[in-house]
Amino acid sequence: MTAVTLPQQGLTPDALDKLADDLSDKGYCLTPGLLPLDIAQQLLTEVSQLNQHCFEPAGIGRELQQQQNQFVRTDAIHWLNGKTPAQQAFILLMENLRLAINRRLFMGLFDYECHFAQYRPGDFYKKHLDAFKGRTNRVLSTVLYLNPGWSSCDGGELLMYEQGTPQPFLKVTPLFGQMLIFLSERFPHEVRPAMRNRYSIAGWFRVNASIGGAIDPPA
Repeated sequence: MTAVTLPQQGLTPDALDKLADDLSDKGYCLTPGLLPLDIAQQLLTEVSQLNQHCFEPAGIGRELQQQQNQFVRTDAIHWLNGKTPAQQAFILLMENLRLAINRRLFMGLFDYECHFAQYRPGDFYKKHLDAFKGRTNRVLSTVLYLNPGWSSCDGGELLMYEQGTPQPFLKVTPLFGQMLIFLSERFPHEVRPAMRNRYSIAGWFRVNASIGGAIDPPA
């Protein structure tokens, strides 16, 4: 397969400095321009053309403890494997982002895992944390939205909360090409039902939580 070279239009030093400042000051960053739009369009084409049997019901928990619970979430997922040029370009961008964040914030991010997420009309994901303090190696969550022409009447917003507060402090409309990055252990969040198909790439930067030099397996 032909090697992929990623345009660096979104990973300018100024943009990376602002991203790092936002993560340090607020614990999250919402940015529209990290991934070139032509690559985002290729990823949208891929996910929208996947046969339904390529998706699996999203689970709750990790590894052997993972289970499906449709009272909590009804979305479906398809893990990225880097076998297409668009997936390679996205994974390369996230690797460059990992290195840039580590240089600026010394977070010790070790690797990255991600999947397509499909929310069909009416699907939802109730309020949850991506990681519980001290119990996971996921430390920084990312969501890239792949929804052109999305409007407020389409629903599907991500609502973000401070822990222990009943009202969200941030409502994110899943606009095409926009990426949300946030500390996994800090912010409960939920996805509201949408009126039409809603696509994204959800991912997590991880630290290596294993001992004895072994590589910690992904969730």
